[in-house]
Amino acid sequence: MRVLVVGASGYVGSRVVPALLTTGCTVRVGARDPTSVRRFRWYDRVETAAVDVTASHTLPSALADVDVVVYLVHGMRSANFRDLDLTGAREMRRAVDASSATGIVYVSGFVPDCEPQEMSEHLLSRWEVERELARADRSVITLRAGIVLGSGSTSFEVLGQLGGRLPVTMVPDWMYALVEPIAVVDLTTAVLGAVFSELPTESFDVGCGEMSSYPDLLRLYGAITAMPRVRVTLPRLPATVIGRIGSWLTDVPSVTVTALMESLRHDMIARDRRWIGRLVPSGYRPVGIERALQRAVLPADPAVAPEDRDPMGALPGDPPWAVAAAEARRYSARGIPPRRGRSRGR
Repeated sequence: MRVLVVGASGYVGSRVVPALLTTGCTVRVGARDPTSVRRFRWYDRVETAAVDVTASHTLPSALADVDVVVYLVHGMRSANFRDLDLTGAREMRRAVDASSATGIVYVSGFVPDCEPQEMSEHLLSRWEVERELARADRSVITLRAGIVLGSGSTSFEVLGQLGGRLPVTMVPDWMYALVEPIAVVDLTTAVLGAVFSELPTESFDVGCGEMSSYPDLLRLYGAITAMPRVRVTLPRLPATVIGRIGSWLTDVPSVTVTALMESLRHDMIARDRRWIGRLVPSGYRPVGIERALQRAVLPADPAVAPEDRDPMGALPGDPPWAVAAAEARRYSARGIPPRRGRSRGR
């Protein structure tokens, strides 16, 4: 089977590609700049294609002889990311329908129980992309996920850098909605299950089966990393202000932080567990929240080759702003709080 992974240079893609290779698949990675994947250890084992999903002429050659497309594109770094994401999904849907590919696997976000106009821009964009892709004549399996836990994940980095860099955790009174994370190894397993499934178009909520408030996640992170923090609840603090504070305190791109923080107004939890039994064996047990956090902050053994290390931990090719796990180990050992991230001119 030949699988095209679009968005392979992102965090989830960096874990999905080697997992696909272990199954014997031929993997073609698509990126606007194919050289961007050279930083990964699996670069010389994949085919590469220059793909800009908003430019239709780049898609036919990338889709040649492809059986399944894994679609991991999600902007968030530009002011008009919703328009770009929707355009990309439309062009990909049309190109897949004109190709020999039999299906698409899309990693989306949980859809909260509210009206579309009440969603954050981040969640609304993912929902719009999901609906657009689902119009394809081929099978489209959507995996809806919330916070992805693993060193290098954007949501983990925001959690870890906020939890480690603030001596006092300031929590707005609206941020007590429930979240249900998923370990990146479990999300990867779900992607592989969807790739090899023969299901018709369908959406699945994928989570670990455990729920928590975001402040309690911060508390648990502090306990695991020996960096306990005092919590202060602030009434009526706007989401935009929290997003700006979060982007100032972390090394994660500011637009991304703001989008993620605004999504915490809603319960971000799975409505059911159908993915277990449909995409993975019925006895499958996802990694729990505490164990996922523990694995994410464990140091890598330099004596172990990267391909044999735990994908939950840091790996070569992770983004340069993925520093939460290293900071936690360094500063918890010294017993002093970490300094704020480097200035980015804001």
